[in-house]
Amino acid sequence: MSKAEPTAATNDSTPAAEGGGPSGKVQSLERAIILLQATADSAPDGDTASNLAARCDLNRATAWRLLSTLEQFGLVERSPVTNRYTIGFTVARMASAAGFDGLIRRAHGTLSRVSEQTGETANLAVVQQLGLTYIDEVTPPVVLSAKWLGRQVPLHATSTGKALLAWLPEAEADALLAGRLEAYTDTTVTDRARLRAELEQTRERGYSVCVGEMERNLYGVSAPVLGGRDRPFAVVSIWGPQDRVPESRFTTLGPLARAAADEVARAAQAL
Repeated sequence: MSKAEPTAATNDSTPAAEGGGPSGKVQSLERAIILLQATADSAPDGDTASNLAARCDLNRATAWRLLSTLEQFGLVERSPVTNRYTIGFTVARMASAAGFDGLIRRAHGTLSRVSEQTGETANLAVVQQLGLTYIDEVTPPVVLSAKWLGRQVPLHATSTGKALLAWLPEAEADALLAGRLEAYTDTTVTDRARLRAELEQTRERGYSVCVGEMERNLYGVSAPVLGGRDRPFAVVSIWGPQDRVPESRFTTLGPLARAAADEVARAAQAL
């Protein structure tokens, strides 16, 4: 679809539709936001104006006008080759400025409950361009543990990283694993075929595991926080020393991490 989009007749341009109704909502702005969300959900390939219009139940001409305005301000970008729209750099810049305070605030209660329930440390990490960064952590009062806040870790050597990789398209996961897979302990998985098989098992059971692969004595489980099109945007982890989190606890802790991740996803939708 080029800039010379069809100018199909539409009732969406009436003053009543553009102005605020009794609720105070501006309908055109509401539609633009819905389009922006649909564009984000179409990542990484993006989608055409026609498909986005159908997904948002909008007249095609109306959707094109809104997308053109969003493109003008850098909120979406249109490929001149495929005519698909993707999220623009302005959205990334705004998200970076906003930080993660809202997500931390909504997820912290879940982490606290999980930590109290299991007696172990619960973490929340967010997906960023090159991997994951830990943004919140709850540790039981009687437990001394490593602090992970603000840290990035190797994706192939942690349950957190493997929870991200397992729910990404294979090409994206491979891109994040470019280069040699370093062995941090004798249990680190460095064989790509073996890692790929483990990621398939991770998706089947709904959570990932780590058996001392980053630090010899640290064991844990993780589950992805899924957004649109089941893409992970964060990861919830439960972990601790091997003597308190042996492999025999994984079948109990894994579903708890999965349930906590689902709860965080629902809370994030309200942001």
